[in-house]
Amino acid sequence: MHCHRKIRVTLQTACFLCLVFSGCKPETFVFEDNAIPHYDEISTILVQNYVNRYYIDLIGREPNDLEMERDVEILEAGGLAASVRLQVIEVLMTSTDSTDQSTYTTQYHQKLYTDLKARFLEGASDAILYERYGLAISMAIQDSLNGNLAGYAVNQTAAERLKLVLECPEDLESDSITVREACGRMLWNSIYDQINMNSFNFIQASFDDLYQRFPTQAEFDVAYGVIENNQPGILFGASASDTPSYVDALIWNSEWDEGMVRWQYRTMLARDPSDQETLEGLSVFSMTISVADIQRLVLTSDEYAGF
Repeated sequence: MHCHRKIRVTLQTACFLCLVFSGCKPETFVFEDNAIPHYDEISTILVQNYVNRYYIDLIGREPNDLEMERDVEILEAGGLAASVRLQVIEVLMTSTDSTDQSTYTTQYHQKLYTDLKARFLEGASDAILYERYGLAISMAIQDSLNGNLAGYAVNQTAAERLKLVLECPEDLESDSITVREACGRMLWNSIYDQINMNSFNFIQASFDDLYQRFPTQAEFDVAYGVIENNQPGILFGASASDTPSYVDALIWNSEWDEGMVRWQYRTMLARDPSDQETLEGLSVFSMTISVADIQRLVLTSDEYAGF
């Protein structure tokens, strides 16, 4: 008497047996209607969001109705191509056309100045800067009248440094300085000193603000001797012996360039750039020292646009 047992064959087993004994080949399935979306499928709402975003990031305000309509029309007519995105962005960076407030390029450089103050001076307003400037001038005059030449020199220098900060937007727009010199001005003034009181905090803050890192022990030891005791030392291959030369050493080196690329990615995309993005940013920025060159790379990307 034979006993019959039920054998359960799974789908995978059946397929295997089919391949082994029948020589059949697995069927290739093609899924229809699964194409990668094209730019012409991007909704107008997304395009408007993109326009609104780069206006705020570049000139610190939302576009008015005419500006929104104009830029959306240009972008959609150009198929949202990167070259067309660059075209509309370039207007805000360089155009001398007047708006209700001022020219686009003036607003652009004012926004860059505001961003630098947020980065280094905790967003100190121009009203505060002018107040400190006026106070320093007043003290310098008083010292002069009293025959206190040392006090006069200190207060006059403090006033001049604050004035240089206030002149950053105009000097950046006229190409009298680059953003490198603007960063130097942001570091060397009485407000930055007050925010980062004593040599330890000043050194830690200046490295963090410029490079998004703190100094190594060796770097700190050299910097502390320079700031605290005017002791000559070498930083980033440059000689420094006082605060002005210390600031110059910090801004005239390749790590400062890289710090600027990271700053823009953190500001615009809320993340650090990849190694490839860093190299791409440095390839253009290191030659021109123009923040706009980094911004062009970021603002024309699909990630920034939300496409």
